[in-house]
Amino acid sequence: MTFYAGIDAGQSGTVAIVGNASGEVLGRGEAGPADEITQGPDSTRLRDALTTAYKNAAADAKLPKDARCARIVAGISGYEGRVYGRAPDLPCDELVLMHDAVIAHAGAFERGPGIVVIAGTGSVAYGKNGSGECVTTGGWGYLFGDEGSAFWLARRAIEDAIRDEDAGKQNAIASVLLDHFGQTTLHALVRSFYAGEITRTGLARFARAIIERADTDAYAMRYVQQAAQSLADLVVRTMARIGLREGPLAFLGGMTKAAAMKDAIAQAVAGAAPEAALAEPRSDAAHGALLLARAS
Repeated sequence: MTFYAGIDAGQSGTVAIVGNASGEVLGRGEAGPADEITQGPDSTRLRDALTTAYKNAAADAKLPKDARCARIVAGISGYEGRVYGRAPDLPCDELVLMHDAVIAHAGAFERGPGIVVIAGTGSVAYGKNGSGECVTTGGWGYLFGDEGSAFWLARRAIEDAIRDEDAGKQNAIASVLLDHFGQTTLHALVRSFYAGEITRTGLARFARAIIERADTDAYAMRYVQQAAQSLADLVVRTMARIGLREGPLAFLGGMTKAAAMKDAIAQAVAGAAPEAALAEPRSDAAHGALLLARAS
């Protein structure tokens, strides 16, 4: 039997699925984050995440210990054509690495036209028109971009709290912020982040606390609406780059799951890109990677 695997390697975690030539999914496995942001040449973060997720999927599929896949496709957050740490080593005849937006798009639209927006710890959009022309927008990372992402939203809230403290003003979210991170002052919170005690992913998780308050807290809702508008703007830029005036639009990632964010995204998209039609993705990014592995 010929085996294939697809891996979604993100900033929050990694998912691998193993399937056969007919498209049947045989097993699924998970592992930790795989992105190489801030990682050096000796980093095994990517390699370990891919290996662990694949091994767990292979075990779940009850594959023989010496089984090899004909092809494995791994979509990696922020991938730009090279590996910065230790190279992945997986049991396959061919390993194909690509940006995770590509596999998300393949899963959402089964390789057809449309735009997919991924909003999790970071944010990125990937679009393809009817002629097969593709473009990636956003995805510039937490320092220079990732508008509408969880890190972006959490950072905006912290920036506003700091600005209000410097001005001697009360801030509606500051107490929630300090309680969430177990800190007594904003200065202590900031130092903890710079010292690495609070990770980038850990900081991004505060976005969930804001989103959960949005239905009853107008101040929190403001951040949700700002994030949604930023994602809608990303859609507009993507559509313009490939001349896509209409077509399906799917949102993926942890930031898009809550009802308050879904509603805010729908409203923002209706105003910014009324021709785009919101659609539920047909499958997730890991399944998209498996589809590409079988089709390559």
